[in-house]
Amino acid sequence: MNGRYSRQELFRGIGPGGQLKLAAGHVLIVGAGALGTGNAEALVRAGVGVVTIVDRDYVEASNLQRQLLYSEEDALQRLPKAVAAKARLEAVNSEVDIRAVVADVTLAELEELTEGVDIIVDATDNFETRLLINDMSQKLGIPWVYGACVGSYGLTFTIVPGVTPCLNCLLETMPSGGATCDTVGVIAPAVQMVVAYQVAETLKLLVGDREALHGKLISFDLWSNSHTAIRVDRMKKPGCPSCGDAPVYPYLQAENHSRTAVLCGRDTVQIRPPSPIRRDLAELARTLERLGVGKVESNPYLVSLTIDGHRLVLFADGRVLVHGTKDVVEARSLYHRYLG
Repeated sequence: MNGRYSRQELFRGIGPGGQLKLAAGHVLIVGAGALGTGNAEALVRAGVGVVTIVDRDYVEASNLQRQLLYSEEDALQRLPKAVAAKARLEAVNSEVDIRAVVADVTLAELEELTEGVDIIVDATDNFETRLLINDMSQKLGIPWVYGACVGSYGLTFTIVPGVTPCLNCLLETMPSGGATCDTVGVIAPAVQMVVAYQVAETLKLLVGDREALHGKLISFDLWSNSHTAIRVDRMKKPGCPSCGDAPVYPYLQAENHSRTAVLCGRDTVQIRPPSPIRRDLAELARTLERLGVGKVESNPYLVSLTIDGHRLVLFADGRVLVHGTKDVVEARSLYHRYLG
């Protein structure tokens, strides 16, 4: 279509030359939820040559409030998110090569997915996958754009290997607490704010304008009207195992991944953290009860959360039994959905 990108080419930061670079680019979007669909639509409309979307989940009614590419019919059919996103995006821009991958992203998948990729956009729901992306990014020299959103709060940072601190460097700065969209909710404007930052940074990287990158850890809360932008250059650590002087990429090693096992004859999946942790079970029970996401029961040895036909049983050493499924992908999805 003649003139499709005319307004974008008029923008000095891109221009006709930049548009050609966008058309030659390949972006991998990990996750097709709220952030993933927002990023995918903007990048496809911008004319990025290849957009790969990977997600393990299917469309549900609760997604429609903020996940832009999906329809009520997608939710009724429980279409895989990546498949539904591809169908919608192909109707928006037939010039873009849109690749849908229905998969749970582990090390094996990420090694294959990153082949030929220029930028990785983070639209995941958990830090285990982000740290995997982070180490793969550092190993292969692929920039990636971190993003997170919950409630009215958002956070984003662009990680350029060899230049910026990596996610592992910044872990102590990142907020924790396990809040997720399924426990405390999320509003669409907060999603769109994070998407705006992520897409702008991705376009800058694709056209080669690294001087324009904001270079800050940006966070905001649209409900309390707060916004911070912190320079974190000095937080790059020479001894960081992911991006330091002698990197070993710890999150690409099997011992640093959570382990799953289907328990024989019990319709249950056990999830173990990479290393034993100590959970404060009393505090965990109080938090889950306060959130009101399901039926919470506890004793001195465990906390049980029953929700949507499944029961998650949490132990003090970090183990979780997910009852009601033998599907490891579904169990991991429930684990991250309710426990962060």
